[in-house]
Amino acid sequence: MAIQERDRPAGPPAATIRGHGGVGRSSSRYAEAVSDALRRQDSPDMRRRRAVVGMSLLATGALGVVEAYQVGLIRRVPEPPLSRLDADRVDASGEAYHSFATPDAGLGIISYGITIALVGAGSGDRAQDKPWLPLLAAAKVVSDALNGSYLFVEQVTKHGKLCSWCTATAAASLASVPFVLPEALNAWRTLRSRR
Repeated sequence: MAIQERDRPAGPPAATIRGHGGVGRSSSRYAEAVSDALRRQDSPDMRRRRAVVGMSLLATGALGVVEAYQVGLIRRVPEPPLSRLDADRVDASGEAYHSFATPDAGLGIISYGITIALVGAGSGDRAQDKPWLPLLAAAKVVSDALNGSYLFVEQVTKHGKLCSWCTATAAASLASVPFVLPEALNAWRTLRSRR
């Protein structure tokens, strides 16, 4: 099936830059199809997948600022001068270092890396050829949203203050949920039709 290309695709078709031996990883036609789909294909599913990756990268960047504070690279978390905001207090709390005795922002960065990998995995037809991928991606995005919501409530109830960076992360997670549902529903239909 021919793919509809974006008006301005990112980079050349993968097959035109196929390697010729040498040291390093090998490729396959499927890997080239994934490369082309992610960078060049224009479809509703691919636009939604790109949106989720963008929001996950936004969340990762926000958590990077918090992580820099939590490990002492910066002395204060920059915040707008609003009375409800106090990232220094929220992100220095013991709760923020409880899981695995490490800063929670670093764990969040790892988690969003997994989200990005799951959303990016597979070709443009993955709901038909690998339906478990969109289902896993959707489950992970919903999990991110639930976790972000929980941490938001924790800030409000335990500290009475908010970290704007953490709130932005939670908002990006919540905003991602509607973008993964159509492809996951299509994948679910594919699995049901194979019975």
